[in-house]
Amino acid sequence: MFPLYDTIPSRKKPYIVYIIIAVNIGVFLYQESLSRFELIKFLYNFGIVPARITSKKWAQIWQLRTGIELFSPKWISFISHMFVHGGWSHLIGNMWFLFIFGDNLEDNLGHIRFFIFYISSGILASLTHFALNINSQLPMVGASGAISAVMGAYYVLFPYSRIVSFVPLFFLPALIAIPAATYLFVWFIFQLLSGLFDSAVNSGVAYWAHIGGFAAGMLYGFFRRRKYYY
Repeated sequence: MFPLYDTIPSRKKPYIVYIIIAVNIGVFLYQESLSRFELIKFLYNFGIVPARITSKKWAQIWQLRTGIELFSPKWISFISHMFVHGGWSHLIGNMWFLFIFGDNLEDNLGHIRFFIFYISSGILASLTHFALNINSQLPMVGASGAISAVMGAYYVLFPYSRIVSFVPLFFLPALIAIPAATYLFVWFIFQLLSGLFDSAVNSGVAYWAHIGGFAAGMLYGFFRRRKYYY
């Protein structure tokens, strides 16, 4: 089920969503200009490498073995990873989901509150991945944790929206308007099962960042709905 658009129009332009997308594209174009050695250096400096944080000696040993200097502060990766991607498909997929689900949430929260929500939820999502992969030596990059939080909040605040999706039925293309609650519930269950039966090392996907982000978004959505609608 590939989402094409939702059925709720936005009242205001989602400027923060546009800016986030533009920054992600700009960073990725910069990545594309790097040599393979420089790209690895960039990913390890600005992606989250749990072993770099949990082991005092890991960075020194890794630098001696690879010749790659880790110059950025460790903490910055919990923010910077949201603007770094591993490939064109990774970037396009994340930005497309942000474009579909982010505009209505920004409309609901307002520009500044949405930005704060996006960054803080991305940090919480990355902490979920970090807590369950404390010895990982692979850099986690991508905006999917923060975008999962956007989807989690959307699930709570806009359950009656429809997500018009491309669905192949018996090898024939079809467009189906799926209730947002159903679409996002199925998506979350897939992430949960993948997280339970796979790992970021085997799949290259940080499923627990998705799960943690979605849960954080849901909690915020329930808080906001209770505060403003009851």
